[in-house]
Amino acid sequence: MIALSLGDDGAELCPLQPWQAEEFLAHVDRGREFIGRFNGLPDVVTDPQSSRAFLEAYARKEAADAGLIRAIRLDGTLVGAVILRRLDVPQGTAEAGCWLEPDAVGRGLVTRAARHLIDWAIRERGVHRVEWWVSAGNAPSIAVARRLGMRKEAVLRQSHLHRGERHDEEIWAVLAPEWTAGPAADAA
Repeated sequence: MIALSLGDDGAELCPLQPWQAEEFLAHVDRGREFIGRFNGLPDVVTDPQSSRAFLEAYARKEAADAGLIRAIRLDGTLVGAVILRRLDVPQGTAEAGCWLEPDAVGRGLVTRAARHLIDWAIRERGVHRVEWWVSAGNAPSIAVARRLGMRKEAVLRQSHLHRGERHDEEIWAVLAPEWTAGPAADAA
């Protein structure tokens, strides 16, 4: 397996493949309630079959150059992931996302992993705009967007139905010229 170091703390960014569905399910189970506060993943990944189907969907997206998923590992343990939910190279747009187990929070893992993902999308794939859609109540994810040098561009009022409640959704984004010229690029 090819892994990219995220620093001196044993954190790595790695591929996440359908054959790892059992491990992925165990990871989701460890963080089910925490992750599910703002993310629908725990409602989709509920058993080995749905776990495999989720990872297969991302494998198809990656094969079609339309998205991807990468594991965040800490000392070899799967603790989270970063994704490109959408990747539209001809249009030059992408939407990034993330989640972590509660025990992995507060270490900068998502910021470091997302920085690599965004840098790859912009520098290697030629993406011009990377978006970060986040529930207005998800302060940690909004803080990541800020640390990545993104700007808040919109609030979609009550646009997202999650577990029976309507949530405002914020759209944050960074453009390629901002990324390559800004402080986030220096830390990549």
